[in-house]
Amino acid sequence: MTFLALAVCTLCGGIPTAGAQMRLSLDEALELALSENPTIRIAELEVERYDYVKRQTWGALLPQVSAGGSYTRSIVKSEMRGGLSFGADNTFALQGDLSLPLFAPTVYRTLRMNDTQMAAAVESARASRIALVAEVKKAFYNILLAEQSLAVLRESEATVQRTVDDTQVQYDHGLASEYDLLTAQVQLSNLRPTILQTENSIKLAKLQLKMYLSIPENVEIEVEGALDAMRDEVLAGTDGLSLDLSENSDLRSLELQEELLRRSLRAANAGRLPTLAAFGTASYTGNDMEPFMGMGAGDDARYFWTHPISIGLQLSVPIFSGLTKMNKSRELKNQITQIALQRDYARQQVDVQVRAALNDLLTARETMFAQEKTVEQARQAYRISDARYRAGAGTILELNSAQLAQTQAQLNFSQAIYDYLSAKAEYDRIAGRER
Repeated sequence: MTFLALAVCTLCGGIPTAGAQMRLSLDEALELALSENPTIRIAELEVERYDYVKRQTWGALLPQVSAGGSYTRSIVKSEMRGGLSFGADNTFALQGDLSLPLFAPTVYRTLRMNDTQMAAAVESARASRIALVAEVKKAFYNILLAEQSLAVLRESEATVQRTVDDTQVQYDHGLASEYDLLTAQVQLSNLRPTILQTENSIKLAKLQLKMYLSIPENVEIEVEGALDAMRDEVLAGTDGLSLDLSENSDLRSLELQEELLRRSLRAANAGRLPTLAAFGTASYTGNDMEPFMGMGAGDDARYFWTHPISIGLQLSVPIFSGLTKMNKSRELKNQITQIALQRDYARQQVDVQVRAALNDLLTARETMFAQEKTVEQARQAYRISDARYRAGAGTILELNSAQLAQTQAQLNFSQAIYDYLSAKAEYDRIAGRER
């Protein structure tokens, strides 16, 4: 784990081990995800890779220097009539070459294409962060919803248990029928499977969040906050909402892909232009000239050494390359047409998505208002039914119905808040908002 993860774990009670616990707020979860999730790290490495690609292209404009050496031993030399031979028995050679591009249009266009590639990689990394933030928020809200639902169900269980206990007492004293007692007990039994299912959903939601945060499964996490406490955030959350799609990552990526194809076309067309380069060559060669020079074995000047140096300019003009460059340009133009059509269609799709997200936001907000009133009405109805039942004026069916209505209203209210927060996270993703 990185330093940030270790710091969070330390604040939460030390390095995470089996049975360790972490308490996370939404902001802490987002920070941890953006630093630890593999998709983000891969995207950052991709940006780094294109930096190396650009440096490789720059290298084509720098001087290219090479050196080499050779040794040659003549087994049979060329001879003329009379036994006169040419060539040396032993030849040693060292050579150095230098080349420097003076005019290389393809490299210049490729450098600009590398800039676009880098921008596309940066946008891809940004898209990964935006998508991850949306998924972490949804997972976090999902845990809050499950925990809120579990609290409501357990409160309902306690209420029904109290009704069962009171009915048992009344039944023992002959004040309640066996039907009333059985009805209350059945309602209590029906709640328990739902509670178990909700507890399991909490475990699964936490596993999903831990996956996004790259937290080991054996580390227990607790999330801070409650859905009911986010009511004011829901009310203020519709400020600043619009249909502006200028920051949508999908559309920006398509625009960069189109720009990249255009720059690729320019780089391909630049291959038809002449190139100019300077070059230089230096060599140092030694030949064993004893047989040719008639020198004795004891002579000191046995080898004849030469060291020529030359410089020059080289002009290369493409004339015909089998129509490959022309067809390459046609291929790129075809791809540009495709990406333009794809971008226009994607804009229409994203426009529909953002309108749907806004509609979901407003619907969830209005639903929350309605459910908030319904919760108060259901609570008041249950209080009346409970008082009537205890006074002997009401029936167990009325009480059960009121209790179920209260529970369902509370669950619906929490679900409406979750729906709004989830829709807001989806809207931020479509609109291209990172946080």
